[in-house]
Amino acid sequence: MSDNPKFIDRSGYKYPEKLDLWEPITISKEEIDEEIARLAEQPRPENGRRQSLIVHPRWQELGVGPGLNPGVRVTLEVLKPGEQTAPIRHNSTQVNFCIQGEGHSIINGKKIAFNQYDVYNFPSMGTYWHVNDSKDLHVRLTYSNAALLEKMNVHIVDEEPPPMMELVATAQKQAAEEKAREEANEADATTKSPYGTFQLNDDGAWLMPYETLINPASVDSSALHWPWQDVKAELDKLTALGKEYRGRRLYLLFNPMTTRFNGTTPNFFATMTVRPPNIVDQPHRHVSSAMNYYFHGTGRSTVEGKVYEWKAGDLMLSAPGWGVHNHASYDESVYELTIQDQPLNIFMESLLWQESLKQPWSVLGANSGFETNAAELLKAGE
Repeated sequence: MSDNPKFIDRSGYKYPEKLDLWEPITISKEEIDEEIARLAEQPRPENGRRQSLIVHPRWQELGVGPGLNPGVRVTLEVLKPGEQTAPIRHNSTQVNFCIQGEGHSIINGKKIAFNQYDVYNFPSMGTYWHVNDSKDLHVRLTYSNAALLEKMNVHIVDEEPPPMMELVATAQKQAAEEKAREEANEADATTKSPYGTFQLNDDGAWLMPYETLINPASVDSSALHWPWQDVKAELDKLTALGKEYRGRRLYLLFNPMTTRFNGTTPNFFATMTVRPPNIVDQPHRHVSSAMNYYFHGTGRSTVEGKVYEWKAGDLMLSAPGWGVHNHASYDESVYELTIQDQPLNIFMESLLWQESLKQPWSVLGANSGFETNAAELLKAGE
């Protein structure tokens, strides 16, 4: 391969009218159960991590990291009774979802004991390991932005992280240094340094020096836990909205450190949804892609005009980015976990969202968004 730089002449180039969308795919409960059994039968790996990546058939064709869509990796993880994984850390973030059994995870010294359908997140470069201290198999689906980072060639994985005590000491030292810097900045707030951050012109453009560029304000990124039983109690209240409700009955598992970007991690949101029997969503679309794991009930999804049926225990890439889609439940309530890369798209100012195909799309986070009729329905029910 030549080391010379290349040019691609795109003078007068016109972009394709349609995106080459990845097709929706469903990984059935039966396929997942079969892979769980296969992993459980294998000899224990040296690092204790029994894992299988769940990938889209097109991932190699498009030259992206192995994922269920171009930016999201989904891993099926199995731990037998009494087993424990080796410590690890990486700069990808995760959403963990227990689909079978129970156990606990240690993340940066914090213990999270989880049960079936609990959700918890892992921050970047947090040292963690998993423990199955129960008598039964435990199984998790792990969603991460590793596929995107691998495409960028910057996924950093540390298989031998420092001992926890060393990490705690380092964190305490960093916190003390940060506090000292903040106090020094406050003490010097009346002095206008020529090297500080300042407004350049009346248009609102600013200049920031290198010293601030390499030392941005830090935000505490913690591992948080959303127990299913607590979430379900709140979620079931949304069924009172009735069939007249124009919206989706869900709650975002919100991590406050993501602020206005509405995430569970800075990259993903995780939402829990309840669909009462015989509810049909209106068709809509968004740049963020969606993956659904259905753990109660049956129904169908219509994506770009094609119908896909699903049942409890199925995992589905249910909406490739910007694909028109809607979902419907059959004769019993549906519960599902949905993962989307919405926060990342909001930050990049790329999140086009069209709540109704009869209305124009909006750039969520940059323009005004959409409203539902929840407030008037709740008021009418009082």
